[in-house]
Amino acid sequence: MIQKKPTLEKITPNFGSSLLVKKHEKFLKTNVPFWHFHPEIELVYVNKGKGKRHIGNHLSYFNNSQLVLIGSNLPHIGYIDRLTTNGSETLIQFLPDFLGKEFFKIPEMASINALFERAKKGIRFNTEIKQRIGAKIEKLVDLEGAIRIISFIEILHDLATTDDYTLLNANGYAFESTHQDTDKIEVVYKHINKNFKEHISLDEIAGLVSMTVPAFCRYFKKTTGKTFTKLVNEYRVVHATKLLAESTMSITEVSFDCGFNNFSHFNKLFKEFTGKNASIYRSEMKDLIQ
Repeated sequence: MIQKKPTLEKITPNFGSSLLVKKHEKFLKTNVPFWHFHPEIELVYVNKGKGKRHIGNHLSYFNNSQLVLIGSNLPHIGYIDRLTTNGSETLIQFLPDFLGKEFFKIPEMASINALFERAKKGIRFNTEIKQRIGAKIEKLVDLEGAIRIISFIEILHDLATTDDYTLLNANGYAFESTHQDTDKIEVVYKHINKNFKEHISLDEIAGLVSMTVPAFCRYFKKTTGKTFTKLVNEYRVVHATKLLAESTMSITEVSFDCGFNNFSHFNKLFKEFTGKNASIYRSEMKDLIQ
């Protein structure tokens, strides 16, 4: 029987603070990522690191840095493969009404209130804004009291007024999770994450959550917006993007290492998922890293 972790994460700021601000300079392997949600909005800035993102219905891999905003109750998996030299992750978690029920409803805060709504789909901020405010986000760790709040509102204003971003669940798919849904989906995601390189039958996965295959297929599509097969293939392609960026394996070797037993099928799915074929993706990643 798979042990289920609690899925509603309880977040408690330090005494005297309405924000939780943390900086990690080392990725602890003991912190096992799990599928979870919380009413707090979460801003994550990684200055040098590599890892997988799984936010709502979105899966991707980052290979340098990232700045993402995750809205209230949007399920996600906190996951960094590793921080690189001098790398750190700064995490800010806060309730949408952390300055009072009405503060972000006043006219001057309309753009930030709209930002909070967009965040329910997950937002990845692109290069320009990331480079411009990354250091300001890191400095929040050392600020206290009103100065920290003022600086944070300035950061939120910058994020709210830039168009240098991508919605991660852009196709109209934003969802707020329930305890029961998240509990079952966590079991499924953990199993996929551990076994995506192998064939996972519908009988096997449905049995893990004590459902019949037809009931599981209906439930999974309704909860995630995807079929089970599509999600497994996305896990495989995301892993392929990691290998193409970091390893010297041939593209054929990458495809088989990710669980595809048909190279042409891998090529087709990789292009559908990333918008380009594997060789172009690899060459663009090498140019980016250089």
